[in-house]
Amino acid sequence: MMPEDRKDVLKRIIKKIHEGEDPEVVKREFAQALRGVTAADISRAEDELIRDGMPREEVQRLCEVHLAVFRENLEEQRSIAPEGHPIRLLMEEHSILLSIAEELYSLTKVLAQETKPLDETAAGIIHQLVHYFRESGNHYLREENVLFPHLERHGITGPPKVMWTEHDQIRSTEKTLFDAVPYDHSRLSNNIKKIEGAATELKELLTSHYYKENNVLFPTSMKLFSPDEWQEVRAGFDEVGYCFFSPRPEAASAETRTGGEKAALHGGEVVLESGTLPVDVLQSMLNALPVDITFVDDQDRVKYFSESPERIFVRSRAIVGRSVQNCHPQKSVHVVNKILDDFRNNKRNVAEFWIELKGRMIYIRYFAVRSKAGKYLGCLEVSQDITEIRKIEGQRRLLDDVAR
Repeated sequence: MMPEDRKDVLKRIIKKIHEGEDPEVVKREFAQALRGVTAADISRAEDELIRDGMPREEVQRLCEVHLAVFRENLEEQRSIAPEGHPIRLLMEEHSILLSIAEELYSLTKVLAQETKPLDETAAGIIHQLVHYFRESGNHYLREENVLFPHLERHGITGPPKVMWTEHDQIRSTEKTLFDAVPYDHSRLSNNIKKIEGAATELKELLTSHYYKENNVLFPTSMKLFSPDEWQEVRAGFDEVGYCFFSPRPEAASAETRTGGEKAALHGGEVVLESGTLPVDVLQSMLNALPVDITFVDDQDRVKYFSESPERIFVRSRAIVGRSVQNCHPQKSVHVVNKILDDFRNNKRNVAEFWIELKGRMIYIRYFAVRSKAGKYLGCLEVSQDITEIRKIEGQRRLLDDVAR
């Protein structure tokens, strides 16, 4: 635990910067106090300031400024994880993606100054570089669905939320880039200025974001997590999956891959009013449903999710026990809270949405779960790909299929 006097000093430093004082002046004023400050110290100080009422957006806005004050300490104390470690994998992916971003920025900056149309070679290079970003989604999903929940268990909640917000900013910039890079090479020349702008913004975002994670968030994790937790993180990473360019980790052991399955009751049965099922049968039944289901209890904690072969949304076992609000981007948390508040106060029993995702129509429904006496027990989320269902016309009787 960080000594209270050091934590208070760090909070004073951050507050001074946020009030507009010159970071270099602050750095000199607190030079003695800054000695020995760790990434975990900074994370906890930021987290407490957010809990004290400092807007998360304000912490994000000036995060890079106040990190500059701690830069020397952070770079001296940064923990380099061993080969194959989850943090080492993330940092190596950072290095790869940042080098690709810099290469794309340099190339498009030169091409944007030329008046002649792009040749096939230049267009091919742009497509190849952009492909890395098209396929980088699992990098951020592993952090959001595995690393962040483990940090939250140690009381570090504010910094992960700030990082998730930045992930969304990166995704938004990437979308602008993707829209400007059609697969048809002949159309690239018309978009080169737009591509250059998106490439410039993406390089700046990644440079700033990766510095914060490499020097604050990741060392904080290294300091706080136990060896057993790192096994859980690794299993969660394997479950979410890697990018095509990820350095290949060693194969996880069978015990790590199966996670908590060994905790199931052998031969145990679940007794329900309408029947009795062995635990393994019940689990297989739930996973066989053509929908994704997630149950959130009356304290807004994720308690269960199904593991169907083709999930619509990424889930990791690390989210079990996590606040459901922390499982969503900050921009949508107010909608989640509105639904749960309405369920809890008996204002509604169902909320439903439908969205297009990667060319598929996804139907998302939330159901209030209540006891026979009407007590609110929690919320059941059901997500279903209804793309093919929407195409159904006429009739198809059971025996029609058998006759074939």
